[in-house]
Amino acid sequence: MALKVLYALDAAKIQYYHFKAIIIAGMGLFTDAYDLFCIPPVMRLLGRVYYEDTPGRDKYQIPRVVLATMLGTALLGTVIGQLVFGRLGDRMGRRHVYGISLILMVFSSIGCGFSFCRTKTCVLVSLGIFRFFLGLGIGGDYPLSATIMSEFANKKTRGAFIAALFSMQGLGILASSMVTMVVSKIFEAAASKNLSRNHTPEDADIVWRLILILGAVPAGLTYYWRMMMPETARYTALVENNVLQATKDMEKVLDVSISRIAEDDLIYLQQDPPSYSLLSKQFFRRHGVDLFSCATTWLLLDIAFYSSSLFQSQIYRMHLHLENTNVYEETFKVAVFQAMVALVAAIPGYWFTVYFIDRIGRRKIQMMGFLCMGIVYFALGIPYHYWGKHENKGFLFLYGLTFFFANFGPNTTTFIVPAELFPARFRSTCHGISGAMGKVGAFFGTLGFLWASNHNDPDDLPRIGPMRIALVSLGVICLLGMAVTYLFTRETNGRSLEENENEDENTELCLFRCHMDADRHPNPSVPQ
Repeated sequence: MALKVLYALDAAKIQYYHFKAIIIAGMGLFTDAYDLFCIPPVMRLLGRVYYEDTPGRDKYQIPRVVLATMLGTALLGTVIGQLVFGRLGDRMGRRHVYGISLILMVFSSIGCGFSFCRTKTCVLVSLGIFRFFLGLGIGGDYPLSATIMSEFANKKTRGAFIAALFSMQGLGILASSMVTMVVSKIFEAAASKNLSRNHTPEDADIVWRLILILGAVPAGLTYYWRMMMPETARYTALVENNVLQATKDMEKVLDVSISRIAEDDLIYLQQDPPSYSLLSKQFFRRHGVDLFSCATTWLLLDIAFYSSSLFQSQIYRMHLHLENTNVYEETFKVAVFQAMVALVAAIPGYWFTVYFIDRIGRRKIQMMGFLCMGIVYFALGIPYHYWGKHENKGFLFLYGLTFFFANFGPNTTTFIVPAELFPARFRSTCHGISGAMGKVGAFFGTLGFLWASNHNDPDDLPRIGPMRIALVSLGVICLLGMAVTYLFTRETNGRSLEENENEDENTELCLFRCHMDADRHPNPSVPQ
């Protein structure tokens, strides 16, 4: 093991490169959130443009089977992307496949906007295809970004840095809302003379395309810097077994002399890793419980989180009064609501985690988040006979709390913990498996919500019974997530990645030798 260079990484002071890595690596998560939260207004625009001739109460409404297909194709792509790119990240190196996932995201976002032709069927089919490839890129970015950040960060603030990386999702949510608001107002002003709520102008077909295309810009701007990132020292030293190259790469990153982190005994350090393979009996004996914990908690979290995101469509009906608006006003109101949720609930939740995660620990935050989410879902679901028939600010407050405690809780920690528990040669793969299970949960959550919202009353609002069942079920799922965390999740706070990985009996001895060497040869850039 390249102990000196790894110890230097674990003990390094916070440097400019750490913040640069957050921005560069975070653009994939930014694009993921941008896409997820721009879809509701985009779907409403598509309904206005392509379902204007639908008779009765279904006018402007996209059929639920089409909505499910649009969401399902992106989720399927994400599952495949997490599994494939996660494995490639361990086989080929994090850096070598990192750019591929970004290119997929950029070109797929542009492709979504340029969905071919102008007929309804053709547009929806091509949009679904491009969203599948967008999901591939987004899915690939999850394990690679988390793994790269965990392997570059120091031990003391590793959780905060990975949480800050994940908080780029909050900026993506806000950006999608701001872009939607600005584009809608520009086109509304241009069409104001001939605009009415009963007619959708042809320019509306450009608006949703422009919103989707603009989501590719931030990710595309970071491509050069992503390609300039060196391979992580842990992958180079522990997987490729090239200690010298790892030392040279970290000399640039840590701004430290190579003589301070170069190893004296390369023969001792260049050892073959344990011979067991991924998903072997020995792998499951050593890491099976950790993989079960990470995958299960992420699955349970995404069932609830994606259901909450989709639930916004019912809030639009109950609270935003969209029935007397034109296409641009409707889109603008939806985007304003999403921006408010991001500003008062989602983004504060991310940054509460950044501040507290290395103080409280991952496990406690995850259990607290699941518990509070469960309580809020019960508070929404049990008295839904009241909430569903009255416009009430208390309902909106509770709804916002589901996002706050998801982000100051399992939505962030389920992203962090898989990047800290597993050996370097399996780290990206296991993160991808855990994340893929999460997206499977998102799919089930999507189906459950569409079932609950498919039973409408005469006022075109969801019937109380199915919605109560759905919300209470989400509360039970969150409590189950808390139980799984309590029983199976290990705390990773304050420990190096090598201490967490439970790889072999020599880990503690190697770390002890590293600390002794560091004490004999102090590094001025590393705090003692």
